[in-house]
Amino acid sequence: MNENMAAAAAGKEIPHIINSTFVPTFGMLGGTGSTICLLIAAFLFFRKNQQYSELGKLAVAPGLFNINEPVIFGFPIVFNLPMIIPFVLTPAIGIIIAYFATAIGFMNKCTVLVPWTTPPLLNGFLATGGDFRAIIVQLVIIIIGVLLYLPFMKISERVSRKQAEALNN
Repeated sequence: MNENMAAAAAGKEIPHIINSTFVPTFGMLGGTGSTICLLIAAFLFFRKNQQYSELGKLAVAPGLFNINEPVIFGFPIVFNLPMIIPFVLTPAIGIIIAYFATAIGFMNKCTVLVPWTTPPLLNGFLATGGDFRAIIVQLVIIIIGVLLYLPFMKISERVSRKQAEALNN
């Protein structure tokens, strides 16, 4: 990151695509596991599920600032095998998408050190020195992340329902 910032300040070619700002900006939208995607999926597609609905209401404000402990422990993702798959894959997919978008010149390389609590979309814009195309890349990553979380949320919901039924019998 220091080399990118120095090159940008000197008006030289930016040397690195991946750096200490790139990974959290494009791989950890809403915190580790890109849990903002999980919150959006819960809000849009699982409104009838009381657990998901309540969790979404409680976790959305911290999630906007990349604080995702309410999601990780409230959902839960910890010890929830179906949810660990998108939790691990979504950030990797986001980094790959952003890497190729940067490599082909669609968006600028990250040259600005942005605090980790900067909300998604704004952090991409700022990290790339005001490149609006970074917002588009982040939106694509979020959409793909939501789609990736959906089937695993359905599986998790079925498992939870069966466990509740087993406890009641």
